[in-house]
Amino acid sequence: MMRGMGNMQGMMKKMQKMQKEMEQAQNDLNGTAFTGKASDDAVVVTFTGDKQMTDISIKPEAIDPDDPDMLQDLIIMAVNNAMNEIDTKTQATMGKYSKGMNIPGM
Repeated sequence: MMRGMGNMQGMMKKMQKMQKEMEQAQNDLNGTAFTGKASDDAVVVTFTGDKQMTDISIKPEAIDPDDPDMLQDLIIMAVNNAMNEIDTKTQATMGKYSKGMNIPGM
Protein backbone atom coordinates (compact mmCIF):
# COMPACT_ATOMS: atom_id res chain seq x y z
CA MET A 1 0.00 0.00 0.00
CA MET A 2 2.82 2.44 0.78
CA ARG A 3 4.30 1.81 -2.62
CA GLY A 4 1.18 3.19 -4.28
CA MET A 5 1.35 6.32 -2.12
CA GLY A 6 4.92 6.96 -3.24
CA ASN A 7 3.86 6.73 -6.87
CA MET A 8 0.97 9.10 -6.17
CA GLN A 9 3.28 11.65 -4.51
CA GLY A 10 5.68 11.44 -7.43
CA MET A 11 2.85 11.95 -9.88
CA MET A 12 1.57 14.94 -7.90
CA LYS A 13 5.04 16.52 -7.96
CA LYS A 14 5.23 15.99 -11.73
CA MET A 15 1.78 17.56 -12.16
CA GLN A 16 2.76 20.57 -10.03
CA LYS A 17 5.95 21.00 -12.05
CA MET A 18 4.03 20.77 -15.31
CA GLN A 19 1.46 23.29 -14.03
CA LYS A 20 4.24 25.77 -13.21
CA GLU A 21 5.79 25.24 -16.65
CA MET A 22 2.40 25.78 -18.30
CA GLU A 23 1.83 28.99 -16.32
CA GLN A 24 5.26 30.27 -17.30
CA ALA A 25 4.69 29.38 -20.96
CA GLN A 26 1.32 31.17 -20.90
CA ASN A 27 2.90 34.23 -19.25
CA ASP A 28 5.60 34.24 -21.92
CA LEU A 29 2.96 34.07 -24.65
CA ASN A 30 0.95 36.87 -23.04
CA GLY A 31 4.06 39.06 -23.03
CA THR A 32 4.84 38.40 -26.68
CA ALA A 33 3.89 40.97 -29.32
CA PHE A 34 2.06 39.59 -32.36
CA THR A 35 1.71 41.66 -35.52
CA GLY A 36 -1.04 41.38 -38.09
CA LYS A 37 -0.80 43.06 -41.47
CA ALA A 38 -3.07 43.78 -44.40
CA SER A 39 -2.37 44.73 -48.01
CA ASP A 40 1.22 45.93 -48.22
CA ASP A 41 1.18 47.01 -44.57
CA ALA A 42 -1.60 49.54 -45.21
CA VAL A 43 -2.89 48.51 -41.78
CA VAL A 44 -0.67 46.96 -39.13
CA VAL A 45 -1.95 45.91 -35.71
CA THR A 46 -0.09 44.63 -32.67
CA PHE A 47 -1.59 42.37 -30.02
CA THR A 48 -0.31 40.67 -26.90
CA GLY A 49 -0.62 36.90 -26.60
CA ASP A 50 -3.73 37.34 -24.48
CA LYS A 51 -5.34 39.13 -27.45
CA GLN A 52 -5.18 42.71 -26.25
CA MET A 53 -4.52 45.26 -29.00
CA THR A 54 -1.60 47.50 -28.13
CA ASP A 55 -1.07 49.38 -31.40
CA ILE A 56 -2.59 50.11 -34.78
CA SER A 57 -0.89 51.83 -37.69
CA ILE A 58 -2.85 52.99 -40.73
CA LYS A 59 -1.10 54.41 -43.78
CA PRO A 60 -2.68 57.66 -45.01
CA GLU A 61 -3.35 56.17 -48.44
CA ALA A 62 -5.59 53.56 -46.79
CA ILE A 63 -7.91 56.31 -45.61
CA ASP A 64 -10.26 57.11 -48.46
CA PRO A 65 -13.25 59.17 -47.26
CA ASP A 66 -15.20 57.96 -50.28
CA ASP A 67 -14.55 54.28 -49.45
CA PRO A 68 -14.74 53.64 -45.69
CA ASP A 69 -15.53 49.98 -46.37
CA MET A 70 -12.02 49.46 -47.73
CA LEU A 71 -10.44 50.68 -44.48
CA GLN A 72 -12.80 48.53 -42.45
CA ASP A 73 -11.85 45.48 -44.54
CA LEU A 74 -8.14 46.22 -44.10
CA ILE A 75 -8.53 46.47 -40.33
CA ILE A 76 -10.46 43.20 -40.22
CA MET A 77 -7.79 41.49 -42.33
CA ALA A 78 -4.96 42.74 -40.10
CA VAL A 79 -6.74 41.77 -36.88
CA ASN A 80 -7.62 38.31 -38.20
CA ASN A 81 -4.01 37.86 -39.31
CA ALA A 82 -2.77 38.69 -35.80
CA MET A 83 -5.34 36.38 -34.16
CA ASN A 84 -4.22 33.52 -36.39
CA GLU A 85 -0.60 34.17 -35.41
CA ILE A 86 -1.51 34.11 -31.72
CA ASP A 87 -3.55 30.92 -32.08
CA THR A 88 -0.81 29.16 -34.04
CA LYS A 89 1.90 30.10 -31.54
CA THR A 90 -0.32 29.25 -28.56
CA GLN A 91 -1.11 25.81 -29.98
CA ALA A 92 2.55 25.16 -30.74
CA THR A 93 3.59 26.25 -27.25
CA MET A 94 0.77 24.93 -25.08
CA GLY A 95 -0.19 21.90 -27.15
CA LYS A 96 2.79 19.93 -25.91
CA TYR A 97 1.25 19.91 -22.43
CA SER A 98 -1.92 18.22 -23.57
CA LYS A 99 -0.47 15.69 -26.01
CA GLY A 100 -1.34 12.18 -25.02
CA MET A 101 -3.70 13.32 -22.30
CA ASN A 102 -7.27 12.12 -22.48
CA ILE A 103 -8.92 14.69 -20.26
CA PRO A 104 -12.57 15.50 -21.01
CA GLY A 105 -13.09 19.15 -21.86
CA MET A 106 -9.49 19.85 -22.88
